[in-house]
Amino acid sequence: MHKWNKLYDYPKSVRELINSQRHYSIGNSKLPSVTTILDATKSEETKVSLAKWRQKVGEIEAERIKNSSTSRGTKMHSIIEGYLLGKNVLDLTDVGAEAHRMAQTIIDKGLPDLEEIQGLECVLHYPDLYAGSSDLVGIYQGRESIIDFKSTSKPKRDEYITDYYLQACLYAIAHNHVYGSDIDQAVILMTTPDCFQRFIINGKRMREFSQLAIERVGTYYATK
Repeated sequence: MHKWNKLYDYPKSVRELINSQRHYSIGNSKLPSVTTILDATKSEETKVSLAKWRQKVGEIEAERIKNSSTSRGTKMHSIIEGYLLGKNVLDLTDVGAEAHRMAQTIIDKGLPDLEEIQGLECVLHYPDLYAGSSDLVGIYQGRESIIDFKSTSKPKRDEYITDYYLQACLYAIAHNHVYGSDIDQAVILMTTPDCFQRFIINGKRMREFSQLAIERVGTYYATK
């Protein structure tokens, strides 16, 4: 059983679409989500690569793959969250069965190093700039961390998950700003149906990605 330490009071929020982009309503503010900002500021190289893939597999198949992956990832997150809350989440569909296997992989291989949970599905925001929802905030391998769970169809190399790092860094920046915390580590626990991967950045590398993340926010508002 994991140790809980509810140090922070995370706000309630309602997600909504504005011009087809995800936003969070927090207080009187409607803030663009971190993923909205990162999607809008992708490099031209990334956009071209994605367009080529969609053209190669066809629009219908590309949408099917996207929707299937999203559904599986959502179910996997629910199963992990249920486990950490001591609740049993059961899904007997084919997608659910695969999501269960992937969730169990993260539970078995990624969560033994989780020492303390401070919050699950935490809504975080940087006033007037952005908001998002971190899968988990807590102590991982002795350091205050933003921890995100990711599902993927095939293993990823470090250089291919830049936006995951930037996402976690923006969560950490917001958390530190609002709560006066000192989160200096991002942990990405990733699984395919057959493979587990763990990516961790902290220290100098965390600071470098944090600077890149802030620049992406600046680009978003400069071109909005």
